[in-house]
Order: sequence, then structure tokens, then C-alpha cells
Amino acid sequence: MTSSTPFPRTQVGGISVSRFIIGSNWMAGFSHRSDAADKMIMERHCAPETMYPMFDTFMEHGIDTVMAPFGTQPHIYQSVMDTSERWGKEMILVDTPVINVDDTAQGRREAEQTIRESARRGAKICLIHHFSAEQLVNKNKRCLCRLDDYTKMIRDAGMIPGLSAHMPELVVYSDENGYDVETYIQIYNCMGFLMQVEVESVNTIIRNAKKPVMTIKPMAAGRTTPFVGLNFVWSTIRDCDMVTVGCFNEREAAEDIEISKAALERRGANLTKRNSPAKNQAVLAGTDPKSSNCPKEE
Repeated sequence: MTSSTPFPRTQVGGISVSRFIIGSNWMAGFSHRSDAADKMIMERHCAPETMYPMFDTFMEHGIDTVMAPFGTQPHIYQSVMDTSERWGKEMILVDTPVINVDDTAQGRREAEQTIRESARRGAKICLIHHFSAEQLVNKNKRCLCRLDDYTKMIRDAGMIPGLSAHMPELVVYSDENGYDVETYIQIYNCMGFLMQVEVESVNTIIRNAKKPVMTIKPMAAGRTTPFVGLNFVWSTIRDCDMVTVGCFNEREAAEDIEISKAALERRGANLTKRNSPAKNQAVLAGTDPKSSNCPKEE
């Protein structure tokens, strides 16, 4: 189904990462759909080995960057470590820890401890989780109070600092104030799902960001199809930006990789047709995605 060329890469703080980032919600049980869906995920991915086929599929295509709150998901972390060992290749961990941002000595000690634990796990990039980062926002002053304290902790621990910016103002305020932030996480999908302002506004924020952006939830947690969701995001972000994609199994991973590569290569996606009780419908017959009836320029 998929082409053999490695997936395109970009740079975050001097680190080479795949532009397709492996998301973790559909391994951790965060479906954004229902309790039943959450339990389905957790029952399927209850141990590191259940994720091996999916991680192998990503690695076959040069997709080696994975985003997760690794401190709270030990089975995902172990699966990533096992995959790295089996392939003899280090996977790039983008950690999103929740930290204590209380303006107290105890709060800072706890935040530093959490950040050091992220570094000990081998994370290269550490993005302060949106739950923590958004507690620092002062909309009146257009700033993130005391953010420098935490980005310094991340630098001191040997990692690249970033922000999980579900609130899009975080990108704007960070750029305006010149904080030590090398990348942003930003929700971005054609449905506007969980986005706090219009899709067009978020697109402008992403395209104007001073640092590369890791977009998340491209399929709006299943509210749009992979073909629609991924084509929209890939066609409207910059070459330096990334798309974080959550998958349930290796078959979904292969489809999402092929759709993404086709979008970037401006070609038709080579996908198996969907199942139907009426097998010989003309509209389901399919065509060669490489063919085109467009006239060539003379």
C-alpha cells in the first residue's frame, strides 16, 4: 500500500525529527469519543508488545518521532524502548509532562523533579503540558508568567523546550516575548474540534509562528476521515511544521502514512477500496492513483 521513500523530516532546536509524529491517544485510551472507546483502546493496548507491529510500521517508513506523556504511560514508553532496541535505532521522544507551576519553593522543586525524570527517560524535546502552561497565561499583559523558570529547567536537564499550546494565544505571546521555546503543539483540524478560535485564525497563527509547530488531532478524534483530515492539514501548514497522528493498529498506521505521503507528493493515494456488500459497484472499482487524464503542458 505504501511507497518506500522515507518520510520527510524537519528540524526542532537542531534535532532532526520526522514530520509525521506518532501520537499516543489511541494507545493510551484517550479517545475523545466515549468511555466505551477509551476502554476498547486500553483493552487492546494493555502491554508493550501489543504496539510492536504499529511501531514497526512507522519505523519502516523512517517515522521515528513519538509524542506522549511518557511519565504516566509506562507501557507506551517501554514499547518505544523495545522498538528502539529491536531496530538498533534511537526513537525521538517528545515528552509532554504535567508539572506543578505553583509559585512556591515546593512547586518549583516538584516541577524540576518532573522535568529531570523526563530527561532520565531519554526525552529529547520537552513540551510543558497545556494543563500546566495555560495556568501561566495573563491575557491582560499578553505574557506567560514565570515561563522562563521552567524552560531553563528543561535546558538545564539537557532537553529542547517547547509548549503544548491548546490555547492558541500561547504561540502568539511566546513569540512576542521571545521566550526560550523551540516548538509548539497546536490543535488543528478541518472540523475545528477542540480549537478555541476559528480554523482560519489558527492557520494564520501556525503560518506566522516563529518556530515549527507540531499540529495535533488532524482527524478531530475520528470526526472526519483520514483522507479528508490529513489532506487538509498537510496542504495548509508549512514545510517546517509537523502532524501528530494517533493510530489504533498497524493497518491504520499504513493507511495514514500513505495518505500523508500522497498529500505531500501531490499524487493520488494508493489505498485498498472499502468493503461493501455490493462488490461490483462502478464507483468502488477504483482506478490507478498514479494515472491522470490532465493534459500535459506543451
